[in-house]
Amino acid sequence: MKKFAVAALIIGAFLIYSILYDHSNAIPFVPTSATETSTATDSTTGSSTTTPTPSSTTGTSSGGLYKNGSYVGSVADAHWGSLQVKAIIKNGKIADVQFLQYPNDRNRSVDINNYADSQLTTEAIQAQSANVDIITGATDTSEAFVQSLSDALTQAKV
Repeated sequence: MKKFAVAALIIGAFLIYSILYDHSNAIPFVPTSATETSTATDSTTGSSTTTPTPSSTTGTSSGGLYKNGSYVGSVADAHWGSLQVKAIIKNGKIADVQFLQYPNDRNRSVDINNYADSQLTTEAIQAQSANVDIITGATDTSEAFVQSLSDALTQAKV
């Protein structure tokens, strides 16, 4: 009888947790094309707006792996929200990676992304690819980063 009561208590706690915390994010999927998208998140409502802007591709550089310009990756699911990055290519190399969207509706998500985003960006610049190590404690963010950056770099290939 004790095992049944403990099992019922665990299931009840899980159901209450599921009701209290929304696991979905209402950010719509925006397909990428030859244009960049600029995303702004309203901190009061948590909603985001996406506006297309022309790409600033300026040509290739000799010896580089990528065409110069800014390339926006696809929106990737990071379990607790969506993640999207923009790769900035200068002289045929990754110069910077900027986060356009990332999970930020929970305090824990903000903490994880504050910790992981700079590390992922640094690794991508050092590796000059989306082949980065998964960061412990930020697995979902790391995997979504790789997916979005891979898409951006595919667009930037020479």
